[in-house]
Amino acid sequence: MAETAIQIGELSRRTGCNIETIRYYERIGLMPAPPRRGRYRSYGSGDVDRLGFVRRARELGFTLDEVRALLGLAAGGDASCAEVRDLAAVHLKDVRARIADLRRMERVLADSVRACEGGEKAGCPLIETLYAR
Repeated sequence: MAETAIQIGELSRRTGCNIETIRYYERIGLMPAPPRRGRYRSYGSGDVDRLGFVRRARELGFTLDEVRALLGLAAGGDASCAEVRDLAAVHLKDVRARIADLRRMERVLADSVRACEGGEKAGCPLIETLYAR
């Protein structure tokens, strides 16, 4: 049974991925250039699956290069779970470092907001914090 081709708008709807993002992914090689029917790009179920994979990986914070590496491992057929795990472990370390940074930022901002609540001091403690070295 022949696969039904869909246009880019339908691919966008099925995956929740913006049309311009789909075109960008094609330009940088994360998505293969689709065949065309006249002026229109023509996508299949494999494209829906691949774009879903890319979108979920991006939602988890993987960089475009990391997504490319994951796609390469997945396409190899014999994707080494250890290689995927190693890539994910490095990413997890980066995520945890960003979380720690965000927690530090939260503390500084919360302290600054509390200092501003009184409003009785001349000047603004939050502005002073931003100027501090």
